[in-house]
Amino acid sequence: MKNTLETRLGIFVALAVIAAVLILEVISGIEMFKPGENLKALFNSVQELKIGDRVKMAGVEVGRVKSIQLTNNRVMVTMRLRKADAARVKTDSRATVKFTGLMGQNFVSISFGSPAAGPATPETILETDEQADLSAMMQKIDKVADGVQNITKSFTGFKIDTLLGPLTDLIQANKDPLTVTISNLTLTSSNLQVIADQISQGKGTVGRLIYDDTLYNSAVSTITNLQDTSSEIKLAITDARKIIAQVNSGQGTLGKLLTDETLYRETTESMATLNEILQKINQGQGTVGKLINDQEFYKNARMTLQKLDQATEGLEDQGPLSVLGTVVGKLF
Repeated sequence: MKNTLETRLGIFVALAVIAAVLILEVISGIEMFKPGENLKALFNSVQELKIGDRVKMAGVEVGRVKSIQLTNNRVMVTMRLRKADAARVKTDSRATVKFTGLMGQNFVSISFGSPAAGPATPETILETDEQADLSAMMQKIDKVADGVQNITKSFTGFKIDTLLGPLTDLIQANKDPLTVTISNLTLTSSNLQVIADQISQGKGTVGRLIYDDTLYNSAVSTITNLQDTSSEIKLAITDARKIIAQVNSGQGTLGKLLTDETLYRETTESMATLNEILQKINQGQGTVGKLINDQEFYKNARMTLQKLDQATEGLEDQGPLSVLGTVVGKLF
């Protein structure tokens, strides 16, 4: 081969093409020349996302960012995905701009979506989730660090001494009362220990309540009596329910009195008859009515009693026969 200008120019063009392919692979990916489908997502902010950044599903690269455009105060991101991977994107899949690390490259993460949803098409605009802004997070971290630094600066030796000095003086000034208080606490603790020992030995009211079997037996007996009483009450209630059921069914004397229609009619008729008799008596009809309402009978009975009273006045000095004759004479 001759080392001519045309040869050198051809080699240079070939190397330029190879370099261009390598650059495209690194920057935008060779996938841009492969068949695929475009999908769109509308973001409020894409942070530092650039054309050629990766598009991933579950951490697996499925495409690259094709274009980024502003539209209606939002950012339209067009992504080119391989056909096989684009078929996995559903209409309810969500896109999120994420970053691989604090100094890493941004990428678009797409969720799988629900199995019941249909596949996304180039006309589908995916819903998005906004990721926290890395710059804002770093600013907040800087503010927190500044606050911590200011706090640590405030704890100088002078300020700590100034803070602890009054506390030390207070302890020194109240040293004697503090000693008395500690002594009182020690004495109280000793008394509590003595009381606990007495209780453990069964002394005193509390000790007897805890260790005396008599109280336990009495409590058990009381509970047993209450259980027996409860059983008797249950039996009495059961018997009462049986009696009420018998009465409701018309059994027994009380049941018949309450449910027997014949007895009810007879009682009603008897009351009506008694009412008629009382009305006749009030009207003076019949023997009893005349006895109650006849004034002549009242007068005769009164005169007879008066004659009997007069006859008995002369009985004191007379004999039996004369008394009998006198009474007969007075009466008749």
